[in-house]
Amino acid sequence: MTEDPRNIKIKDYTYVLPEGRIARYPLADRDSSKLLIYRSGNIEHDRFRNLSNYLGINDILVFNETRVIRARLRFRKHTGANIEIFCLEPEKPSDYERNFSSRNDVVWSCLIGNKKKWKDGRLVMELKHGGSKVSFFAEQLEKQGKETYVRFVWDNEQLTFSEILDMAGHVPVPPYLKRDDEDIDKSRYQTVYSKVDGSVAAPTAGLHFTEKVLSDLSEKGIKKKALTLHVGAGTFVPVKTETAGGHSMHIEHFKVGKQLIKDIINRRVIAVGTTSLRTLESLYWLGQKIRRGMIPSPSDIYLEQWYPYDNESDVDYEEQLGVILDYMVQNNLENIEAQTGIIILPGYRIRVAKGLITNYHMPGSTLLLLVAAFTGNDWKKIYDYSLQNGFRFLSYGDSSLLLP
Repeated sequence: MTEDPRNIKIKDYTYVLPEGRIARYPLADRDSSKLLIYRSGNIEHDRFRNLSNYLGINDILVFNETRVIRARLRFRKHTGANIEIFCLEPEKPSDYERNFSSRNDVVWSCLIGNKKKWKDGRLVMELKHGGSKVSFFAEQLEKQGKETYVRFVWDNEQLTFSEILDMAGHVPVPPYLKRDDEDIDKSRYQTVYSKVDGSVAAPTAGLHFTEKVLSDLSEKGIKKKALTLHVGAGTFVPVKTETAGGHSMHIEHFKVGKQLIKDIINRRVIAVGTTSLRTLESLYWLGQKIRRGMIPSPSDIYLEQWYPYDNESDVDYEEQLGVILDYMVQNNLENIEAQTGIIILPGYRIRVAKGLITNYHMPGSTLLLLVAAFTGNDWKKIYDYSLQNGFRFLSYGDSSLLLP
């Protein structure tokens, strides 16, 4: 990288997005969305259902199989005040799986709406389960920055916290849809292959896939593998600074299996979504940290926002992944779990993925900056073409296949 990406001006990565181009609802059929195909600087478009026509037998698609939780909880105080609690990530137990399977109480890091109306005391929501009532309580613990630790308790040990959220929570549709969640969002703001509870936003590139599209890929011999990155609310936080260096990137938890790492070596990797791409690139740099003896323990793996920019590397990605596999064998690990805070900016050299399937992103967002890192200045050509050809934008919008 010749120039420090911290100096990148955000105003150079924006565009005019008319309100009418934001898709506020999904199409009737997931795979009927438009698909822009960008290959070596050339652009054409088709329907997403024909995706397999543009991929080859040596390709491997890497999906994010995270599942969106009903993270918005709306309580009503006895005074009539409405309090919204947005669950961001588990604190106690901090492990997602153990937290969701808890049967009495959990603690989460949350954002609280209308907080001034909830100074103290417990909130309660009455739920129905079968023929009986369940009382669901929330109480504030300590504050940490903009977030607050909230303890949730319920009086039926037959129910897990995951089941409580399904009963009590609302789908956390993005704020730019400018509407409350509706019944359609329960199924459509979820990929057909989602498995692992934990995200508060959908990995939206995957929303276009259907069982038919997945079947077509298999028939053509295109491999499919999954990883998990739990998408945080920070994905919607706009960049408010003039330069990229002033923005604090959100941290997300991911989990990758040993077999996926083996499978992506020596194949053309197509990342399904920016979350998959962020995870794959994080793997590369974790290999670098392991190589340098910078991982204190397998349970404490973290990648800092600016690590790739302060630690340039010319090592091939296959070699870095080999380092991770050796580390996993030495530590008897079937999965590597970590937290990543990396930001992918124009000028960053993508190491692992040779293709990206992604939706259209907000002007001046970190996701648009990632697309610009992948396509260079051609991101403008891609977005101009899409605006001129009736593409729908953002989470429920159309898709693109980027093959630089």
